[in-house]
Amino acid sequence: MIRCPRLLKFLTLAAVTSGLLAAMPGYDLFIAAKVNRDYVVGSKIVTLNGVFKRIGDGEWKHLGENDTFTTAVQFDPRDRNVIYTTSNSGLWRSFDGGVKWRLCNDWTMTEARDVAVDPNAPDHVYVALPDGVAVSTDRAETLVRKENGLPPRGKYTQVLTIDRTQAGRVFAGCEQGLFLTENGADSWRCALPTTDMVDDVQQSPHDPQHWVAVTQSAGAWASHDNGLTWAKLPGVPDEHALYNVTFDITDPSRLAISSWTYGVYTSEDGGATWTERNAGLPDPHRAWRVGVGPDGTLYVSIADKMIYASADFGRTWRADSLEGSSVNQFLLVPHQGR
Repeated sequence: MIRCPRLLKFLTLAAVTSGLLAAMPGYDLFIAAKVNRDYVVGSKIVTLNGVFKRIGDGEWKHLGENDTFTTAVQFDPRDRNVIYTTSNSGLWRSFDGGVKWRLCNDWTMTEARDVAVDPNAPDHVYVALPDGVAVSTDRAETLVRKENGLPPRGKYTQVLTIDRTQAGRVFAGCEQGLFLTENGADSWRCALPTTDMVDDVQQSPHDPQHWVAVTQSAGAWASHDNGLTWAKLPGVPDEHALYNVTFDITDPSRLAISSWTYGVYTSEDGGATWTERNAGLPDPHRAWRVGVGPDGTLYVSIADKMIYASADFGRTWRADSLEGSSVNQFLLVPHQGR
């Protein structure tokens, strides 16, 4: 019997903390990137491009095909060996962890921009195309265009993001706004009209009602009612393109936005206020994409330069890895079996 109240309190707290940590999923960090340092057309230099997995401090393991034009990567949540990537040729799929690949589309669905796998219906795969959206219900064995409700002109789709709480609920970032389907793309409606491209839309990993979208020249927008209504975020520049937005998986108050013109902007109060965080980055900043690692490290890809990392959410930066790279996507994936 433990007779010391302080010791009992300490052991209870330790047990609770241990249980919480055990319940928290671990994550792996992946990127879709090109690493073309010193390469010019006609050069005999061999460069490595496509999908990479972070395996150590500053180290990345290349997976799958060497494809300069890889734009996005996603995994089947049931099986990490099932990988989907998009590139200029369309949608690629691997069933064996990236050893063998199959092109899933014909010539009518090329230059794919993004791919999304429904976590609540993992056989359903959505592909963003320059002229709309294609959907598969059989792990990309077949692809069918589903564009009812998308604008006849301006349906170039840059990004697709699936609501993790409801199967078949998907946001598509297009040239004329942010569009929403709630029936697996059988029909779409405009959730946020814009005059130019929606470059990214992301759902908070902490609060599924909280979404943020960024645009070419209409600034950044947030929703706190699961994408039904949207409000423009104050303090975020809006004259030039914002490329992507990311949430810190370790801290619900932290978000970051990347821009070729403005560099990196961060918020540490859930998006209420924003601060430029470019001190220590090369000038011009040219922030191509930002992402957050499993430990809360903030990463930024400076186009054709390298990845920079920050342990204090942008206050200070250090050169990290992949010199000569441009990252098209940072992706956190839960450890298999969690």
